Amino acid sequence: MESRPASVVLVSSGLDSAVLLAHEAAQHHVRPIYVRSGLAWEAAELQMLSRLIASPALAGLRSLTVVDLPMRDVYPADHWAIAGTPPAYDTPDADVYLPGRNLALLAKAGLVAARDGARRIALGALAGNPFPDATPAFFAAMGEALSRGLAQALMVVAPFAALTKAQVIELGARLGVPFELTLSCMQPAGDRHCGLCSKCRERRDAFAEAGVFDPTPYANPSPRPPV
Repeated sequence: MESRPASVVLVSSGLDSAVLLAHEAAQHHVRPIYVRSGLAWEAAELQMLSRLIASPALAGLRSLTVVDLPMRDVYPADHWAIAGTPPAYDTPDADVYLPGRNLALLAKAGLVAARDGARRIALGALAGNPFPDATPAFFAAMGEALSRGLAQALMVVAPFAALTKAQVIELGARLGVPFELTLSCMQPAGDRHCGLCSKCRERRDAFAEAGVFDPTPYANPSPRPPV
């Protein structure tokens, strides 16, 4: 019998989920799960994620589970996340809101968790997240709904909910997370960040604030110096 409990971790290939994988793996048997929805950056994200999970720093994870939950019938064809035309560098977080994103991700993750016999679903929501499906109340309600609907106790947790992205980077540096194998860009060119979207700005600023070297290959220089 396994001595550690099982945890299903929702991942992209971004900084937050990479650090979350390493953090969860210290105490749980971790199943990473990627939910593919038809968004513009997913091919590059999955390619980078396969390299990240294969890295020595994340040895011991269970195999990556990739599941499909198409959203192209929900978001219009000209939506920026479908068309690959993300909001500009200094736009607010509200401009990258995908309605119901965590609701959809957790529904699929709950089914995988139930199949695996896991009782814990973790995702990388951070402090200051302004979206309605990233609140403690939502996560508690979603855990209860999944538990009732699947007849199995499930808990939705956001271990980094009190941390900023800079603090997550500091934690990742201590855990030895290979930041060069992470991708957090809405318009990537292969494994290169565009350098011009708001996610690239957020990434640059967070490395600068954390005082940690940023190994990211950016296709374009920053429109302004990091804050």
